[in-house]
Amino acid sequence: MKHVSDLRRHGLFDAKVPRFTSYPPANWFSEDIGEKNVYGWQSSAPEEAEISLYVHVPFCRRLCWFCACRTQGTRNDAPLAPYVERILAEAKSTRSRFTDRIRPRRLHLGGGTPTILSSSLLDRLLTGLDDIWGLNQLEEFSVEVDPTDVGPKRLAMLKKHGLSRVSLGIQDFDPQVQKAIGRQQSHELTADVVRQLRNLDVNALNFDLLYGLPFQTAKTLSATLDAALEMNPGRIALFGYAHVPWMSKRQSLIPSDALPKPEQRLALFDQARKTLLGQGYIQIGIDHFARPDDALAKAYFEKRLTRSFQGYTDDQAPYLIGLGASAISTYPQGFAQNIPVTGKYAAQVEAGKSALWRGYELNATDHLKANLVEQLMCYHTATLTEDQLADHTILTAILYIVERFGDAVAWNGKTLSIVRWAHPLVRMIAGTLTTDQTEKSDGRTYSAAI
Repeated sequence: MKHVSDLRRHGLFDAKVPRFTSYPPANWFSEDIGEKNVYGWQSSAPEEAEISLYVHVPFCRRLCWFCACRTQGTRNDAPLAPYVERILAEAKSTRSRFTDRIRPRRLHLGGGTPTILSSSLLDRLLTGLDDIWGLNQLEEFSVEVDPTDVGPKRLAMLKKHGLSRVSLGIQDFDPQVQKAIGRQQSHELTADVVRQLRNLDVNALNFDLLYGLPFQTAKTLSATLDAALEMNPGRIALFGYAHVPWMSKRQSLIPSDALPKPEQRLALFDQARKTLLGQGYIQIGIDHFARPDDALAKAYFEKRLTRSFQGYTDDQAPYLIGLGASAISTYPQGFAQNIPVTGKYAAQVEAGKSALWRGYELNATDHLKANLVEQLMCYHTATLTEDQLADHTILTAILYIVERFGDAVAWNGKTLSIVRWAHPLVRMIAGTLTTDQTEKSDGRTYSAAI
């Protein structure tokens, strides 16, 4: 790969930076943001404001070692039905603070493993959410599916409630890699679930893959891509594995000496990127790829692409309401995150109290910086508005970026662009806009820049 020495010179292979699925990143959130803030944000929503709903189901039959999400294992179904009831209780309480004419446009079930819920529990959850929020005008209903923990009854129930898009967790198909990350999942099993979905006329499929895994090589990644492409997904998310065992204890089971080095990680990603581009996919931002006719690609070309805690999206709703333990909500005024520990979350909801844990209220400069970060993360270029140019802290940061990254960027006094070979530096460059806070944060909460 060309320009490796240039990327090394700019510090790519040593940097730890936020993923910027939000601005600011979640480790800036504070417990100083409480019910008064968040309830005020909810009750002040416009009469017919559009919202999206996210439901977090933290439970898994197995805890995959690579995962750093908020999850917990369960060998039986005992905690599932009570959890669904707590979700519905939280949903009802939250709904009461919005106007009667609020308009839900999207629903996403994530986790964890949403399909750990039986068909009857899925019916209870989705019927309850419909009763509370009114979901008859949804533009999209999407679910994260673990092919090893789903079946025809559950898929049929989801379809009954309007399932339109599915994200399938794959990570890697190589047996040695799967053993090293604690996730056995055959290509045949995955292909069978894909067939079931298409038989239900659910054709909008996203595949989640990882690069930078233990024992992963150019040959094994190529085989995984070939197997995935046979199933013709509309989107592929190619995430870089973040090895943070100090944050996710289960990752200590992964042999760190088998992980690719930073420069090898870059080579793996570049190889995969070229393969996907060669198969007609469009690169979206730093790690997503979509067919030209996919809604995400259309949003990219029409400059409607945004970035959220769910990654790159064409969702334009200004309100994202998160329900469940650890779920994060997004408002025009800021962010709010629920209590992450399931037991504590349950106790609060059962007592009729708020499940809020922490949050962040955006000030005027935050809004301006958030817009710049999103532009860079989506398009590798950002055109500043008059307000952004007039903000001293932003202009100072831009000039520092031009000085610090030199040949990697272009600046004409209004537009900052990252040159093509330097696109892997985008998270570092976006992080420079937030130097004041990033320097105060524990870098261990961030992941490798590549």
